[in-house]
Amino acid sequence: MSDLRDAGDAWVTASDGGRYWGRFGAAGLLAFDPARNAILMQHRVTWSDHGDTWGIPGGARHEHESAIAAGIREAQEEAGVPDNVMIPRFTHVLDRGGWTYTTLIADVAVPFEPEITDPESHALAWVPLDEVEQLDLHPAFATSWTLLRPLLGHSPNIMVDSANVVGAVPDGWWRDRRAAAVRLRDRIDAFAAAGNSIRSGFFDLPETVIPDLADAFPQWTMVVEGAARGIGDGTHVRVIDAEALGDDAIVAEVESLTAASAITTVVTSDAALKARVLAAGAATTRGAKKLLRVLPELPGQLSEQDQQGEPAQQDPQDLPQLPERLGDAAQQ
Repeated sequence: MSDLRDAGDAWVTASDGGRYWGRFGAAGLLAFDPARNAILMQHRVTWSDHGDTWGIPGGARHEHESAIAAGIREAQEEAGVPDNVMIPRFTHVLDRGGWTYTTLIADVAVPFEPEITDPESHALAWVPLDEVEQLDLHPAFATSWTLLRPLLGHSPNIMVDSANVVGAVPDGWWRDRRAAAVRLRDRIDAFAAAGNSIRSGFFDLPETVIPDLADAFPQWTMVVEGAARGIGDGTHVRVIDAEALGDDAIVAEVESLTAASAITTVVTSDAALKARVLAAGAATTRGAKKLLRVLPELPGQLSEQDQQGEPAQQDPQDLPQLPERLGDAAQQ
């Protein structure tokens, strides 16, 4: 929180009867540094709510400010977190009825040392994961920590079976398979470049698994085969050229991601491939149409609904954008 008071800097009473800081809700940053295997923690000053406990940088949202932007801003104001050093992974939203707290879970892409940049901290420290519970934790963070710790170090990934997804729409793709693959890559690129998220359920992480987990910010991979090979990576999409069968390349990549502790969803409507990737460690699979409804159309491109004469529908996967201060690191 800055020294200048904002309209959001006030206590509110939520539907559960509790009093919470932030007229428009609040947000914070759970920054995980894989190299240190540690998270950034704040030792709160005595006069703050639950003073002298440990938690994460965060505070009240401004009016009309997104929760993600608020979490980044608060971490910069309280802990000197630089621009362009974090890769967003997930958001977790605690809803008390009329008041929410959003935690942005993000990985450190560029190492940095935190700095106390306002009067709200006794100390800031990178705390190893195994030592977090040894601290006197803010009660709300202590509760959320048991839910969120299992996510740390497990990046969400979407693996796209290009041939299957391209073939799901009768738009003349068979006349130029390479161009069709380029269009799919560019649509994914446009989605990722805008900082859009995907609902966590896309990765088989519903609230029954991790209560209140909201969104995921995936890394994208496409596997292409045959005439589509050689199109190259997108700005935000890694493209793998299958040397032989695309299915075999997809299974091999899923095995590699699983070994790296990634949470991977494979997009394909091929029943046999679905069984193979699940056996290889994929978290789940999603059909081609599920992805296509999320992706933006390119200029001059007919929508899937227009091509098939179906009514347009708003898909629930189309979600808010990331703030600019996450910058290039968010796309790594």
